Amino acid sequence: MQVKLFATLIEFTGKRKLEIHGPKTVRELLDKLEEMFPGFKKELEQGYMILVNGKNIEHLQGLDTPLSDDDTVSIFPPAGGG
Repeated sequence: MQVKLFATLIEFTGKRKLEIHGPKTVRELLDKLEEMFPGFKKELEQGYMILVNGKNIEHLQGLDTPLSDDDTVSIFPPAGGG
């Protein structure tokens, strides 16, 4: 699957896009990203949003949202304003 990173996650990982194969859920993907970039999950504590194919995982199955190698996962900070 393609993983797109935004904002401070680009600075943290040094990557904008990653190709990752194997994780079957968002939770497994985050575990994989933590293995690749120790401290990744701590970065997410700042309130990042995760989209799978453009849909917020909060409106899907949360961290248990299933993934396939054809999916695009975007991880970015929520936008502020009003």
